Amino acid sequence: MNWDKYFIAFLAAFAVGLITWVISVIKKDVSIVDSVWSLMFVAGGAVFFFDQDMTVRSQIIFGLLVVWAARLSIHITLRSWGEEEDHRYQSIRSKYQPHFAIKSLFIIFLFQVVLASIVLMPVAYALSTNAAWSDFDYVAAALVLFGIAYESMADYQLQAYKSTSENKSGVLNTGLWKYSRHPNYFGESIVWWGLFIFAAVQGDYISIISPLLMTFLLLKFSGVGLMEEDITDRRPAYQQYILSTNAFIPGPKKTTSQEI
Repeated sequence: MNWDKYFIAFLAAFAVGLITWVISVIKKDVSIVDSVWSLMFVAGGAVFFFDQDMTVRSQIIFGLLVVWAARLSIHITLRSWGEEEDHRYQSIRSKYQPHFAIKSLFIIFLFQVVLASIVLMPVAYALSTNAAWSDFDYVAAALVLFGIAYESMADYQLQAYKSTSENKSGVLNTGLWKYSRHPNYFGESIVWWGLFIFAAVQGDYISIISPLLMTFLLLKFSGVGLMEEDITDRRPAYQQYILSTNAFIPGPKKTTSQEI
């Protein structure tokens, strides 16, 4: 790994975060960081992609990263368009007063830049090599595409469900949501396990930090754990959903309270 180049990639991601922070201060809404987080990966990945021989393999890997990032950014932007600042960020804003505008640069934007830079590791390594396409790369690409398709379908089903006014306070438990309470997060994790394989094929096993960190974030930090912190207060029916449906890994309906 070229660590000098990695630092430049970090600066590229930080530039995206810094611009977004300025906009958030003007709009008084830090929720927009969610829309641009995936674009930080593209900014960092571009540093490695455009500074090497553009092989078919590197074009496919970077292309997959761009497709993932664009899809996620567009989805979150459309979902939150015209809405007030997300309640999670409203809580953070209240907690870190006064001078939240300045503090948010570090506790939200710089923090997410650091996370993105760490999770980017397998892509950075894979784009740093001029390796030929291998059979294992087919597996990696298939996993990434499956993950993108899975989370896209889950997001579509949820948005379609919530678009009906009587479902605003209900619980979606059909489609992919019948088998997992967070199929979109499951698909997201699959994307990063697939991208890790691209690096592992070339002997970079330390990049396993990336999918492990992403899976942890989705399960315990910004994903499942945070989303379900108070959801039963807002949606009482969700408690039964918790008892009957796996949190993350898709599976059949449960007859016990044991979660997977």
